[in-house]
Amino acid sequence: MTEYTSGAQLPKWLMPAAAITALLLVILFALGLVGGDKKTEPGNTAASESGLPKGAETLKVGKQSADNNLSWQGLVKSRIAAKIAPKLNARILEITVHPGDSVKKGEVIVRLDDRDLRAAYNAASAAQTAAQAQANQANAEEKRMIGLYEKQAATRQNYEAVIAQAQAARAMANQAASAAQQNKVMLGENVLYAPFDAVVSERLQEPGDMGLPNQPIVTLHKPDDLRLEAAIASHCAASIKLNMAVKVRFDTLQQGVIGTVDEIAPEIDSQTRTQAIKVKLPKIDGLQHGQFGWLELGCETAQQSLMIPAAAVVRYGQLQAVKVVEGQRLTMRHIRTGKQYGEQLEVLSGLHEGETIVSNGGLLQ
Repeated sequence: MTEYTSGAQLPKWLMPAAAITALLLVILFALGLVGGDKKTEPGNTAASESGLPKGAETLKVGKQSADNNLSWQGLVKSRIAAKIAPKLNARILEITVHPGDSVKKGEVIVRLDDRDLRAAYNAASAAQTAAQAQANQANAEEKRMIGLYEKQAATRQNYEAVIAQAQAARAMANQAASAAQQNKVMLGENVLYAPFDAVVSERLQEPGDMGLPNQPIVTLHKPDDLRLEAAIASHCAASIKLNMAVKVRFDTLQQGVIGTVDEIAPEIDSQTRTQAIKVKLPKIDGLQHGQFGWLELGCETAQQSLMIPAAAVVRYGQLQAVKVVEGQRLTMRHIRTGKQYGEQLEVLSGLHEGETIVSNGGLLQ
């Protein structure tokens, strides 16, 4: 049986063409090119219109002088810090401290293997004993020879020979004593002590590791004498002076303090064109060695900026707006702000000098 379809058969290309046309219409409508007489212009627009609310305070916007402050990240460090390292190669036997531990001056921190040095000290002590015995015998012979020479019972040649032997024996004894003392001192270097009251910052090695000269095993710092160390652009550092009061901000503590410039590096880094500045900090609860902070400096000439009260800003998530008074109308205007100076905010765009806003608009939401 043969089947027939009613109506004319549609061309195969018609369906894809219709789908593409519909998609283009949707895109044009979304872009605002079709589907309406009005378009949303880019920039700041009035979001709503209303009368002046009860309790509203108005302010005529104007420019004010504002310091062009810059923030430089720095690291909190102790003024007094030490890296505890051995003077000789020796195996680490014991480390008595861990990071965060408090230690007192003279407290044992590290013990090293001293078997080699102890053997050297014992050998030096034995050599000293032998040399001293020879010196004692030479002294006795010298005394006897002096008596004989004075009685003219010994020749001048024998007398001078005995005197020379006694002097050489005494020199050898002194040399042996110095060597023994040196070995004794080196033996004491295999026990490392805290040089001052401190807190352990790092433990860099473990028992069983090989201690090497100038390779730290433990680092210490004094926790109650802290400074902020920051690298400042050379053009900005030129205005910094010793004992100058500067502002330091700690975001982790949500606190700002006033410090004093304690040290200025004499040279400028040739690669980064920065200069190191160290700021003495007051005692702050919660502030620790190794934390980050910000050194705030007015490095450039003050500038005229459009300023409004922070209380005037209405916030919608990440968006900011103000209520602008236009005659008898109140419109919402989107703005973009910059730095904050106390209770004032710098306006980068959205407002013009001479316009009137509700200065407490953010409090009337």
